[in-house]
Amino acid sequence: MAGKRILSARTSRKLEGTLFMAPWLIGFIAFLGFPLLFSLYMSFHQVKILPKRIVYDFVGLKYYQEILFNSSALYDQLIPYFQEVVIMVPVIVIFALMIAIMLNQKLPGRFVFRAIFFLPVIFSTGAVLMSFMNQGEGNLSFLERYNVGGYIDMFLGDNSWAKPVKQVMNHFVLVLWYSGVQILLFIAGLQTISSSAYESARIDGATPWEVFWKITLPAMSPFILLNLIYTVVDMFTFPSNPVITLISTGNYGYNSAMAWIYFLIILAFLGFVILLYGRINRKYAKSDRG
Repeated sequence: MAGKRILSARTSRKLEGTLFMAPWLIGFIAFLGFPLLFSLYMSFHQVKILPKRIVYDFVGLKYYQEILFNSSALYDQLIPYFQEVVIMVPVIVIFALMIAIMLNQKLPGRFVFRAIFFLPVIFSTGAVLMSFMNQGEGNLSFLERYNVGGYIDMFLGDNSWAKPVKQVMNHFVLVLWYSGVQILLFIAGLQTISSSAYESARIDGATPWEVFWKITLPAMSPFILLNLIYTVVDMFTFPSNPVITLISTGNYGYNSAMAWIYFLIILAFLGFVILLYGRINRKYAKSDRG
């Protein structure tokens, strides 16, 4: 009887979870699942739009071979932007963690400051950000005042990283606006840490720096990984992403093939980030125990 009760309880919990997920599953299948499969189908066909019908001529891997081996269009746009992403992802995550630690303190008006940091996520749509960028906004004024770009040129010279670094500097403020979700997630993570752990550390005479490395950072490890994944996906779909602009031009079959190649590149980069973070986290845990 006990086994039946446990089984029925487990089944009921699974049913409850399925019911909560059902709206998302239905929406995914209806609005995202079918278009994804259809775009994969189109990537193997040349699509011709005629007055009364659409013709699909099978071309196999032609578009994939053309994009990967016979054209440099994707690489010319992807590599510089990829370098920008490599710079901006750690900047955004570290910035969000620092701001979250500040906003988690018991300060007067902290809820107002939390709203201020999150408001750009609500109001700054892709069109708004593109308008700001086209007007030359988003850069830090002191960079021009102190000729930081000249120092970058002097330090990096003809290095391929010179242009991405200057591009990041030019759009620094706008990109940091995209840290609102990460700040919110970090604040939620900080509130899961028991206050008794901090009180015990203070009693033992630990400094704030030691508390951060021994208590805060290890407890935030899952949230750092979550924010890394979110930020990578967010940056690869950023409005100024030249690859997305490239995908939106050309024929449907060619665009679909390029979109799937880009999707696989993002998945590979996410896998690398997760693997690298896992190794760093394990090394940090071992050194901490040592």
